[in-house]
Amino acid sequence: MGKTIQLTAADGHTFDVYQAMPAGTPKGAILVIQEIFGVNSHMKEVADSYAAEGYAVMAPALFDRAVRNFDVGYTPEDIASGRDTRAAIDWADSVKDMQATVDALKAHGKVGSVGYCYGGSCSWLVATRIGVAASVCYYGGQIAMFKAEQPKNPVMMHFGEKDHGIPMTDVEAIRKTHPQAQVFVYPAGHGFNCDHRADYNAECAAEARSRTLAFFAQHVG
Repeated sequence: MGKTIQLTAADGHTFDVYQAMPAGTPKGAILVIQEIFGVNSHMKEVADSYAAEGYAVMAPALFDRAVRNFDVGYTPEDIASGRDTRAAIDWADSVKDMQATVDALKAHGKVGSVGYCYGGSCSWLVATRIGVAASVCYYGGQIAMFKAEQPKNPVMMHFGEKDHGIPMTDVEAIRKTHPQAQVFVYPAGHGFNCDHRADYNAECAAEARSRTLAFFAQHVG
């Protein structure tokens, strides 16, 4: 369903974007933001799934600023590589790439953002630093670090209560700071949406997706 295109950020950086389009006229657009594993097969499947729901979708390769074509699996070595690569990229630069992607998506109507893991934190920055129609954040571990920032649009968040990387104290701090955000906690671990990982939880993933799609239907189209 998808293909790879290229976009250019405001600072001249050119990066790859996985683009997936619906069969008919898009009812809106979704920015899909990667995990630390790159725009790998799972993230392309996620992008395709939103396109199948009628949205124009783009998933930017945010790691292109450090490593081109970064695409790994879920072994301990892959996780270490992903974390190292993420650490090599400034958050502000990721925002530049997401801004360029949002700008490109605006041709298809209102824009929403959804991100997973690292991308969940990035989706929060889309809400606070860019502003779109709606933002969804799946288990974003750095949202608490940026919790002082104020969102410009409605936000929904999904966390797993068994996530060893995101303490529930962080989730409660986010809830307290942003009572207007919809924050859901599931009986699952980190990465529960990814059916390529051991932490995949089909029931929790389905519930979170149902809420996400309803949220986008309300705010994006």
